[in-house]
Amino acid sequence: MTVPFWAWLAVIGVIIAMLAVDLFAHRRAHVIGVREAALWSAVWVAFGVAFGALIWQVYGAEFGQQYFAGYLIEKSLAVDNVFVWAIIFSYFAVPREYQHRVLFLGVLGALVFRGIFIAAGSAIIASAGWVLYLFAAFLLYTGYRMIRQRNEHMEPEKSRALKLFRRLVPMTEAFHGQRLLVRRNGVLLATPLLAVLVLVEVTDIIFAVDSIPAIFAVTDEVFLVFTANAFAILGLRAMYFLLADLMHRFIYLKAGLALVLIWVGIKMLLKIDIFYIPTPISLAVVVTILAVSIGASLLATRGQARRPLVVPVNPPFRVADPAETAELDPLWRRPVPAGKGSGPDGGSTR
Repeated sequence: MTVPFWAWLAVIGVIIAMLAVDLFAHRRAHVIGVREAALWSAVWVAFGVAFGALIWQVYGAEFGQQYFAGYLIEKSLAVDNVFVWAIIFSYFAVPREYQHRVLFLGVLGALVFRGIFIAAGSAIIASAGWVLYLFAAFLLYTGYRMIRQRNEHMEPEKSRALKLFRRLVPMTEAFHGQRLLVRRNGVLLATPLLAVLVLVEVTDIIFAVDSIPAIFAVTDEVFLVFTANAFAILGLRAMYFLLADLMHRFIYLKAGLALVLIWVGIKMLLKIDIFYIPTPISLAVVVTILAVSIGASLLATRGQARRPLVVPVNPPFRVADPAETAELDPLWRRPVPAGKGSGPDGGSTR
């Protein structure tokens, strides 16, 4: 598969344009409802599918199928990431109107980090093909571990990244709107929203360690690996607002995702020296596993309504009142000390 340099630039340009549109549409903090989330989810999925159709048309059915297999794997594994975000937001009691800004920046960081991981993974595979054995073994182990720990959930308060951040970075104890940094009494401070963003980025990096090897199992083309990742990740924010209140209904999804990882691990192991499983078969197996796990989950929990996330009775952070926010100093300009730069009447001499 030969991809000209201008095609890479065009794809990156489209991604940047899509992010700009999303940021403009959500420039004002507001609670994103189910209807808005469903609409944006449909938009992002339409972009991902349309790009896959373009690949199919230009490069043929095999590469088109590889893209869709990678896109589906990344999209499905991202659902587990979405549920972790829900746990983080509920633990920190992040107001819903501020969550989109965190996720926007989180997805932006995820695109950068995954681009780095994909480039590094491709270079390692090209220079040391035996590393595929390690990738396959890692996927099999991760799938097994997910099945063993399918009923366990992340505990944000025990996160080492959070503890390290709070120890190294001076921080306020209250949210100040969508601000990540504030200045108080001349001192630059992080807000809890920045701590949440750091935790979101760290969890995505951890998930990328699973998902990047998984997509290399279905395609060796770096262009397809990157684009499938990118278009799957772009819709995560809308997916979160659509599914966060329904996470209690997907009781078998984690087991299904574990089986997907085990399947792609087996496919990668066989592909190295034994037998290449055709892409249509791989795609059909992944679709079947996901359909069965989702269908069984919804059937077992039928009748259960949407359930808002449970917020701790005593959350670790609070929302600052308007008076506190009004007392903050300008962020990028230190206040002028008394007696300096002022005239006899206290006004500025400049």
